[in-house]
Amino acid sequence: MTTTLITGANKGLGYETARRLVAEGHTVYVGVRDPERGRQAADRLGARLLVMDVTDEASVLAAARRVEADGHRLDVLINNAGIEGRAPDGGVIGAADVTGEMMRETFDTNVFGMVRVLHAFLPLLQRSPAPVVVNLSSGLSSLTGATTPGTPSYAYPGVAYPASKAAVNMITVQFAKAFPEMRINAVEPGYTKTDLNDNTGFQTVEEGAEIIVRMALIGPDGPTGALLSAHGPLPW
Repeated sequence: MTTTLITGANKGLGYETARRLVAEGHTVYVGVRDPERGRQAADRLGARLLVMDVTDEASVLAAARRVEADGHRLDVLINNAGIEGRAPDGGVIGAADVTGEMMRETFDTNVFGMVRVLHAFLPLLQRSPAPVVVNLSSGLSSLTGATTPGTPSYAYPGVAYPASKAAVNMITVQFAKAFPEMRINAVEPGYTKTDLNDNTGFQTVEEGAEIIVRMALIGPDGPTGALLSAHGPLPW
């Protein structure tokens, strides 16, 4: 039995990924901050509720102890929880208006939260014969894209979100090098219609979850330390 944890899994890409991995026969822990919303999602999915706030160290450590107490190792970790941060009118916050506090809030979830989860669940991952980690990144994280006129990354004016996802890429690479027995990759789901972007995306969650699920199901001979979209590797 494959045991999988997905953070931020009560809606959007996390929920759709959970649905598909439950269908694949995985025991899925739905990692959520809100117990009631999480319970509703877990019940609909046939998954297990795991209350966890990735911005709270004690909460993450308690969640790891809960999975261990259930008698489970962890085979697949999907770091899906993330925020973008938008202006009240839904607009992207550009360089002229971004503040240190906005950066801190975004990094606390997207970057520090990911590291908290990786650190807490690392011992359980190491018990798996074929551990897999999937980190949610973005095409906006690509420095190549951000400096190439005509690309969506070049046109995007935001600072906090792409900077946080560029940090996710570095975390992915460094963890992949440190733990060669694991398959650790970053994925770009594409511009998907979710609450994160005020539902402005043009892809469905079914389309966006495709690369997440694909990389969650890779074997020991799969890639590691890569940034991947549904169409293949992306430039850093």
